[in-house]
Amino acid sequence: MKKRIRCILMALLLMALCLSITGCDMLSEKDDDSEDVLYVYSWGDYLDPEVLEEFEEETGIHVVLDEYDTNESMYPRVAEGAESYDILCPSDYMIQKLIQNDLLQPLDFNQLPNAKAYIGQDFVQQSRAFDPENRYSVPYCWGLVGIMYNTKLVDEPVDSWSILWNEKYRGEILMQDSARDAFMIPLRLMGCSMNTTDVQQLEAARDMLIRQKPLVQAYGVDDIRDKLSSGEAALGVIFSGEAIKLLKSNPDLRYVQAPKEGTNAWIDSWVIPKNARHVENAHKFIDFLCRPDVAAKNFESLGYPTPNTGVRDLVEDDMDEEYLDIAFPPAKDYQGQGTYSYLGKQLDKLYTSLWLQVKVE
Repeated sequence: MKKRIRCILMALLLMALCLSITGCDMLSEKDDDSEDVLYVYSWGDYLDPEVLEEFEEETGIHVVLDEYDTNESMYPRVAEGAESYDILCPSDYMIQKLIQNDLLQPLDFNQLPNAKAYIGQDFVQQSRAFDPENRYSVPYCWGLVGIMYNTKLVDEPVDSWSILWNEKYRGEILMQDSARDAFMIPLRLMGCSMNTTDVQQLEAARDMLIRQKPLVQAYGVDDIRDKLSSGEAALGVIFSGEAIKLLKSNPDLRYVQAPKEGTNAWIDSWVIPKNARHVENAHKFIDFLCRPDVAAKNFESLGYPTPNTGVRDLVEDDMDEEYLDIAFPPAKDYQGQGTYSYLGKQLDKLYTSLWLQVKVE
């Protein structure tokens, strides 16, 4: 009996060993196939699914997409190497931080003919604020931070950030849950740089935000769009890329994309991490997205302004004039506006600490 049990156990061990070997073979096959894959880490809802399908059909490269909701939540995963991504789409100041911490690799622009042909020089120039030699990034989407308001709830001209401190709108104001976007507003009102490193100026901006807090209904990200669309709030700070969809969703809404004190002109760009494993595929993807017909599809799906000079001719016949002014604003609206810079580790901590003081006050 004991001998029979030993035989059964030996047979089970042999089966387990065979399965283990087979599993290793399967993993090896998967690794062999890994050249036909691209690991993308980007903002949520930032790529038209049809565009991804078209890229896969044209190239045979399978796209694996992970998404984040803030630059700050993206950075640790990249910095710690917890995941090996082939391509990212951070914002301006975060690109500068990635460069300074040696986490990106230079792009090979010989593999990016569409980027060289169709990315507008205004945006190439502006990118030098965070990528001084234009070596690491290709602009993808851009825009301005502005104010959306509901005409049924707001009956006065909206042209200044100061309306966000108006007692009349207590409990009706929505603010971005982001240290840089929140501090930009009081700093602009005080006539200070939104990249200030002056502690006294930052503390004064914090105090303004604390005084404003009783008026604020919520600090949010994506939920700001929902609340404005449904009429749950009178005013909200939003990015211009969200404005067109909001205007279409609720005819009572209006958008001011450049308050008189000035605003942030942001750029989100494609970059390749230093530890990327599929660098050639990443270049193919960037260049594909820079093709005007592809950029137009992404624009129509997302609504965010594009730096691609070939897009307007493809879409303007189907757009209302009001929306064109937001999607393709005149140069006077964005030239001279500030772009966020990375201010270093200590200032990063200070901004975060002061923002937490606002939120827990």
